[in-house]
Amino acid sequence: MQVHFIAIGGAAMHNLALALHENGDVVTGSDDAIYNPSKSRLDEVGILPPEMGWFSEKIHEALDAVILGMHAREDNPELQKAQDLGLNIFSYPEYLYEQSKNKLRVVVGGSHGKTTITSMILHVLQCANMDCDYMVGAQLDGFKTMVKLSDAPVIVLEGDEYLSSPIDRRPKFHLYRPHVALLSGIAWDHINVFPTFSNYLKQFELFIGQIQDGGYLTYCSEDETLNIISSSNPEIETEPYQLPEYKIEEGKTYITHEGGETELEIFGAHNLLNMMGALNVCKQLGLSEATFFNAMSSFKGASRRLEKIFEREGMLVYKDFAHSPSKVRATVKAVKEQFKDYKVITGLELHTFSSLNKSFLAEYKNTMSGVDVAYVYFDPESVAHKKLEDLSEELVYESFDRKDLKVFVDSSEYCESIRKEVNSKTVVLLMSSGNFGGVVLEDFAKSL
Repeated sequence: MQVHFIAIGGAAMHNLALALHENGDVVTGSDDAIYNPSKSRLDEVGILPPEMGWFSEKIHEALDAVILGMHAREDNPELQKAQDLGLNIFSYPEYLYEQSKNKLRVVVGGSHGKTTITSMILHVLQCANMDCDYMVGAQLDGFKTMVKLSDAPVIVLEGDEYLSSPIDRRPKFHLYRPHVALLSGIAWDHINVFPTFSNYLKQFELFIGQIQDGGYLTYCSEDETLNIISSSNPEIETEPYQLPEYKIEEGKTYITHEGGETELEIFGAHNLLNMMGALNVCKQLGLSEATFFNAMSSFKGASRRLEKIFEREGMLVYKDFAHSPSKVRATVKAVKEQFKDYKVITGLELHTFSSLNKSFLAEYKNTMSGVDVAYVYFDPESVAHKKLEDLSEELVYESFDRKDLKVFVDSSEYCESIRKEVNSKTVVLLMSSGNFGGVVLEDFAKSL
């Protein structure tokens, strides 16, 4: 197969390109900018574009497929030529479905936790020596790429509700048509695409309707909305999951189950809920509860999902991808509960379109309650780049409704303020889908 990627540098796109190259396909690609780790990984296998930009001459009739990334625009010259030639053009979720029509498809969706749950399932399947294909939104220990396509009978897919491509406005998880599905919860997000909660909710109702007849859905029973819509497809089996019995002793979490007690590397109620959803999926794939918990004892988490990036005596530093209100609230709560005897410093960057939107900021009210120090950073240049109305530090402060909250627009001042708060027994939690204005978090953590 000859496959060309338009916008090859994206996280999912470059991993799919690596997977196809690994399978022996001839892979080419273009992008207007590629950053690490995508750049170095593509270069390592020889498929990094030699120069940045869009080149219509790369599109020719011998191509079996053109895969279009969300980063490209509708007027992209390579896309226009591919359309003129009548080539097969796919978004990456559409291509994944085409490659998995004859497989058992497992899809993990929800506003939060889907990367972690997908990672848990893959970790357990790997420990159990069960072969499967997959697509997951984070790099995992023991996995070469975030995408694998082979002749395995099962594929596990993280089901994102964001749009598929510039010319395919369907949410990605609408394209997968699962046999086994999981929904972790619904909390309004992506307001640039789904301007109202009802519009956002509709996407999950449609997803449930696309589960194959005779299929299976497991969902978090603590989500009131899911309790209502989970029964909307009468042709499938549904099963709720809930928080298990657990305890925390000396900073370690222990889960109680039928087989006894297991010490976990992960912590936090939201992660334990994620784990119980993953358990239900793995049971559908024929694994026992004992096999599941034995494997979960060694699961350290997905990249940037409550990931410990530094530790020394009396201090730990975690980074987390949390950016939406529900994710921030759950992550902050988890850290405070796990480290009750520590001073907890939380730093959040507002980086996404939704989080920098004035009409959405109120959703962050009380999300950083209960911790000792709470800081918020945003970059006015990001606001301008996203063509949003200017934000004031005062409005951000008022939205979180915490009197001692401090808001920063200078990343150096933000970092120095965190540094001054560190004492002999401190946990620092850094939350963002960005990088705090160019801060290398691992280096910053070590400097503390």
